[in-house]
Amino acid sequence: MNVSDIMTERVVAIPSDATITDVARKMRDERVGSVIVTHGAKLVGIITDRQITHTVVAQGTDPDTVSAATVMFTDFVPLEPDMDLLTAVRLQRELAMRRLPVVKDGVPVGMVSVSDIATFAKELIDCVLVEGEVRVLRRTGA
Repeated sequence: MNVSDIMTERVVAIPSDATITDVARKMRDERVGSVIVTHGAKLVGIITDRQITHTVVAQGTDPDTVSAATVMFTDFVPLEPDMDLLTAVRLQRELAMRRLPVVKDGVPVGMVSVSDIATFAKELIDCVLVEGEVRVLRRTGA
């Protein structure tokens, strides 16, 4: 399985010169907990609602005076659509990030969240359980 098999293809992006107020409104309007920060079409960072809370609001800084580029998280490794899913999960765990962007040639094409991984894991477990039930039924002749 690859990252592209579970990623959310919807990408919510905002330019790096947008204010934190713009970022927060975009998150609210799009009903997301993070946005990808771009310069042109290229990924340059990611901002989460938690970052806004901790680095702007809790500091008492005016969100109209802070740019996305100032707050964005840049210390991550973006995933690629053809990356092995297990490798991506391990990377996400090592980085302790709930969401990671998926890029192709530097351009954002999706996101993978802990929720995406959990949904996939549940489906996988359900398939294993169903397969086990089928085998038991075959053995017992039921």
